[in-house]
Amino acid sequence: MSPLPPGIRCFISFSREQWYRTFILILTFLLYTSFHLSRKPISIVKGELHKNCSRVKNIEQHHYTTLASSGDETFSNESWCNWKPFDKSNYKQLLGALDYSFLCAYAIGMYFSGIIGERLPIRYYLTFGMLSSGFFTALFGLGYFYNIHNLKFYLFAQIANGFVQTTGWPSVITCIGNWFGKGRRGLIMGIWNSHTSVGNILGSLIAGYWVSSCWGLSFVVPGIIIAFMGIICFLFLIEHPKDVKCYSPSNDMQKKYLNGMNGFKSNGHILKALQHEQNQDTQCLLSGKENGLIPGTHIVVVNTDTSNGNGMSAISFFGALRIPGVIEFSLCLLFAKLVSYTFLFWLPLYIKNVEHLDAKGAGDLSTLFDVGGIFGGILAGLISDKLRKRALTCGVMLLLAAPTLYIFSAVSQMGLGPTIAMLIICGALVNGPYALITTAVSADLGTHKSLKGNAKALSTVTAIIDGTGSVGAALGPLLAGLLAPSGWNNVFYMLMTADACALLLLIRLILKELHFNCVKQEDSAQTKEH
Repeated sequence: MSPLPPGIRCFISFSREQWYRTFILILTFLLYTSFHLSRKPISIVKGELHKNCSRVKNIEQHHYTTLASSGDETFSNESWCNWKPFDKSNYKQLLGALDYSFLCAYAIGMYFSGIIGERLPIRYYLTFGMLSSGFFTALFGLGYFYNIHNLKFYLFAQIANGFVQTTGWPSVITCIGNWFGKGRRGLIMGIWNSHTSVGNILGSLIAGYWVSSCWGLSFVVPGIIIAFMGIICFLFLIEHPKDVKCYSPSNDMQKKYLNGMNGFKSNGHILKALQHEQNQDTQCLLSGKENGLIPGTHIVVVNTDTSNGNGMSAISFFGALRIPGVIEFSLCLLFAKLVSYTFLFWLPLYIKNVEHLDAKGAGDLSTLFDVGGIFGGILAGLISDKLRKRALTCGVMLLLAAPTLYIFSAVSQMGLGPTIAMLIICGALVNGPYALITTAVSADLGTHKSLKGNAKALSTVTAIIDGTGSVGAALGPLLAGLLAPSGWNNVFYMLMTADACALLLLIRLILKELHFNCVKQEDSAQTKEH
């Protein structure tokens, strides 16, 4: 009998459960990539909605002159360069209003999205959100083809899109939490969370391809992509391992303690083993009642809603807030996301003004920030898994981010080379904490031991953390639009202040993690002595 080919041997070396988990990891990655892909066009198109007429290419000026000389009086120097109503002197405030309308709707909707998502099948809920988002994203672009110059039309498209996009994050993070345990959650989710940066990069490239010739397609094409991925979601998304008769991560842990023909070991051995497996990331956030936190034995799940039909009750909003660490990480994310989303929506315009590039060139260059974000998210997850200290990892990156932002604002005036290097470094330090909190930290807290295994709390906890962060995401671009006319330096001062505030909010958790580590080392030393 001939040996099996290497590819087949590799294929059969993985279990059925492992193949399903890999499939879910890739599928949810692609699904949320399409969400961020559809958010990026507005930042690329800003430079086209209001551009300096003196920088229009000679061929365009020649074409305008030909049209004017032919007697077509509808063309003027102003209408040729700008898209009404963004042709006014307060165009930065108007463009900021587009960002704010989307992000404000997103922030408000997120608080309700998680609660609704707990009570509906994830696959249906996510599919609805993706199809709706595709429609409203394309609707914004249709304003170009139908020559719409009413600000209310564009604000409506942004607000509606902001609401329906809230279906995405609680759904995918709950699905990932169902399929993956805590062992290497930071690294796995750090890699998985690169969908944010990948989506931003693809969104920039797709929008940039049409921005100078037909900016309407910069919205229509991403809208079609996310709608198509919504259909893929409906056809293939598996919400929970039990739906395909696979073991959940918690069951995998129990399988490790099977003992031959007699089945399980004694209950005492199982209890000790499971306690040893308890993830220390959230253990160090727990202390006694003297610190005002909830003991690990306290149950915060309410038994008022069992409409989901599986016998496991959903958690209340205030019950989720009582989980140790939720409030601190939520407020920290508010400031971290403020910085990240200011870059997301305003970086291309900043590069266009400072480096004197066209809209496409500025959009392409801005993708380097997201390239850095990929490395930052993976690095943060890897370090936090190794140290088992989520708060400390975030704190160190936030501490380094503030001076790095100042350096970036200075070197971006010196040419393209320094700008490229600093974009990657800033992307890593800014997006690292943001990625870690929205993924591994949210999943840790949503499956906290005080919940007694109620995985349905994960959607609500995730929505609270990301919803609070989205308040900062709404404020950041708004403040940038208000501060930019007085100088870009003021925008960077605002971003550095936000990073400092995010760090201060984590101080208590960082100290608890360090204290927990010291106590653990003392206990270990005493055990060795005995």
